[in-house]
Amino acid sequence: MSGLVGAPVDRVDGRLKVTGAAKYSAEIALPGLVYGVMVLSTTASGTSQVDADAARRAPGVIAVMTPQNAPRVDSGGNGAGDRTLMVLQDEVVRYDRQPVAVVVADTFERATDAAAMVRVRYAAAPAVTRFDAAAEYKPASGGRDVDKHKGDAAAALAQAAVKVDGTYIVPVEHHNPMEPHATVAQWDGDQLTVYESTQGVINARRTLAQTFGIPTASVRVVSKFIGGGFGGKGSVWPHAVLAAMAAKLVNRPVKIVLSRPQMFGSVGFRPQTVQRVALGAGSDGRLSAIIHETSAQTSVFDEFMAGTGAISAVLYGTPNLTITHRLRRLNTSTPTFMRAPGEACGSFALESAMDELAYATGIDPVELRLRNDTQVDADGKPFSSRALREALRQGAERFGWSRRDPRPRSMRDGRLLVGMGVAAASYPTHRSAASALVRVNADGTALVQSSGVDIGTGAYTVFTQIAAEQLGLPVEQVRIELGDSAFPAAPNAGGSQLTASAGSAIKLAALDARAKLLALARGDASALIGGAAAIAALMRTGGVETIEGRSDAKPGDDAQKYAMHSFGAQFAEVRVDPDLGTVRVVRFVNAFGAGRILNEKTARSQYIGGAVWGIGMALLEHTRYDERSGRIMTANLAEYLVPVNADVPAIEPIIIPEDDPHVNEIGVKGIGEIGIVGAAAAIANAVYHATGKRVRDLPITPEKLLA
Repeated sequence: MSGLVGAPVDRVDGRLKVTGAAKYSAEIALPGLVYGVMVLSTTASGTSQVDADAARRAPGVIAVMTPQNAPRVDSGGNGAGDRTLMVLQDEVVRYDRQPVAVVVADTFERATDAAAMVRVRYAAAPAVTRFDAAAEYKPASGGRDVDKHKGDAAAALAQAAVKVDGTYIVPVEHHNPMEPHATVAQWDGDQLTVYESTQGVINARRTLAQTFGIPTASVRVVSKFIGGGFGGKGSVWPHAVLAAMAAKLVNRPVKIVLSRPQMFGSVGFRPQTVQRVALGAGSDGRLSAIIHETSAQTSVFDEFMAGTGAISAVLYGTPNLTITHRLRRLNTSTPTFMRAPGEACGSFALESAMDELAYATGIDPVELRLRNDTQVDADGKPFSSRALREALRQGAERFGWSRRDPRPRSMRDGRLLVGMGVAAASYPTHRSAASALVRVNADGTALVQSSGVDIGTGAYTVFTQIAAEQLGLPVEQVRIELGDSAFPAAPNAGGSQLTASAGSAIKLAALDARAKLLALARGDASALIGGAAAIAALMRTGGVETIEGRSDAKPGDDAQKYAMHSFGAQFAEVRVDPDLGTVRVVRFVNAFGAGRILNEKTARSQYIGGAVWGIGMALLEHTRYDERSGRIMTANLAEYLVPVNADVPAIEPIIIPEDDPHVNEIGVKGIGEIGIVGAAAAIANAVYHATGKRVRDLPITPEKLLA
C-alpha cells in the first residue's frame, strides 16, 4: 500500500514484548538444559591454578571446566573469528575478570553457589594498568582506520593567524544494555545450535564454526530479540564459546547468562582515547589546518582501533590535514565498538576545538561551522548528499540560538549559570551485501525472512513497511522472521548498516514477488488492486499456493564515486550550580539529515536515545580501574553511572528531509549512531559558555568545575 514507508507505524513486535511472548536468549528452555557460571580472575596478569575439588562435590554440580579439561578450540589470533578469545586454553591471565573456570550444574542457583567454592591461586606478573605507562605503536588495522595526510598541516598551523591546540580525553566506558549477554548452546552430534544475544547471527555462525573447526553449515545461530546491544553484542565473546565448550563436555545443552558485574569483563568497552586536535585558521575563521592525533588503548593480546579521527576528514574543508591513530597495550580485555565508536569520541575532540576556535576568532559557533562547510571530503570526493547547513539552520532556529549572549558566564537563571552549546555531527553510510526472501501465500498474506537482527531499534517494523508497500498489502498481512542464520544472509546490526543492507534486499525480493504476481495476472496491474483479497483471488485462479521473491543486494558503483554520510547538529542548554559544580541539561534539540526516513516514530526514538547517550558520555560515564592491580572498581550500576529519567530533559529531534538517490535502493543512510555524535561536545561547549571553564577530559564532574 502506497504511503506506508515513512509513516509512523506502531512497532509490529510491540505486543509480543509487552506480553512477554518475545523470548530473549536467557529465556530459551531446552530439554535437559543445565546452567553454566563462569569463575573470573581477580588479577590482571599472571598465571592461575584452579582448585575445584569442593565445587565438584557440591550438590547438583555436573562438571567444572578448567584449562585442564576444556575442549581444545581455535581461540583466534590466527584467522579464527573477529577477536582473540580467552577460553580456558591455557593458565595465563591477561586481564581482570578473565574466565578461569566454568561450573556446570542442574540449576542456576547451584552453579552460582559452586562457582563461589572454586579457589584460584595466582602467580602474579607485572601488569600494564596505566595508559601513560604503555608504549605507543602504530596499529596494523586497515580500512577507515589508516592515517591520512593532505598538504602540510604542521607548517600551515605554524603560520595560521589564529590557532587552538588542545588534548581531549574520553575515558573507558561500558555499554550496559538492559539485557545482559546470554547464550544457550546445544550439540546434536557435530551440529551446533546457539541461541545468542548477538547483533549478527551470520558473523556469530562464522566465528563459532572457525573456533570449533566445523563447517558453517553445521552451526545455527538464533537471536530473535535483543534488549540493547550498542556495539557490545556485535562480536562473539568468551562466554558464548565457553557455553558451547561446556555443552560438548557434558553432552547437554548449557546456558550461560552474565551477571551485571560480569558485563564489565570480557564483552568489550569503549577504549580510553587521548586526542590532540590543533586547528589553524585565518582571522575570518576559515580553516587552514586540522591536526587530529589519537592515542587509544587496546589489550595486550589483541588489537582494536576505532577510526577516531575519521570525522575530521568529512566535517569541514581545509587544504591541510593530518590524521593519525596510535595504540597502547594494557592488561585489559579487548575494547570494541560502542555506539558510533570512532565518531562519538572524535567529535568530542574536534567539536570542542571548534568551539575554542569560535571564541578565539570572536565568530559565532554556528556561523564558524557554516563558513567551513564543504561539498567534498578530504580525498576530494563529492558527498552524495549533505544536510549539515540545513541541520545547523533549523536546529538553531528551533533552539532559540539567537537569544544566546556569547560571553561566558553572562547568562543566569537566578543563582544558576546558564550555558548554550552547539556541535556538528556526521556518521558514514555503510552498506553490505544482503539477501532476502519474500513469500506470498494463497490467502493473501506474506512472509519475509532475513537473518538480520532487530536490536530493539525497529527493524521488524520498518522491514514490514518496506515489504507491505511493494506488495500492496497492509502491515497486518505481512509477517517478518528475523535473527536466524538459516534465513537469507544479512550483515550485523552495527555500523548503522542493517536497514540499508537488508532493507534493500527485502524491497528487491518483494518487487520480484510482485513481478511474478503480475506475470500470473498477465501484466494486468489492476488485478492486484484490492490488496490481500485481490492477491488471494488471483492465486486461486492461477492454482498457485505460494509465490517466492528472492534477492541478493550489494553496494553499487556509486559507493566509489561519492562520499556517503549523514550529517546533523546538536544543541544543548545547561544549568550549572556555581557553588556545587553540578550540571543539568535542561533543553536539547538535534537535527539530522539521514536520507529517507522509513518510520518517523522509530527514527525520533533513535535520535532521542542518541542524545541520552550523549548526556551519559558528557556528565556521568567512566569505568574506573585500580591502577595498582588493574581491577575494575565500578563493575555495577551503583558506581558506574548512566542517565536516569531525572537526568534527561525533553529532547526535540528534527528530521531534515533528504533525498539521496546514490546510497541504496531504499535511499536510507542509517540512524542508529549519528544521534550520539557531537552530543557530548554540545554539552561540554554549553558548560564552557555557562562557566568559562573548559573541561577537556570527560566526564564533566563537579570536582573538575570547582578545581
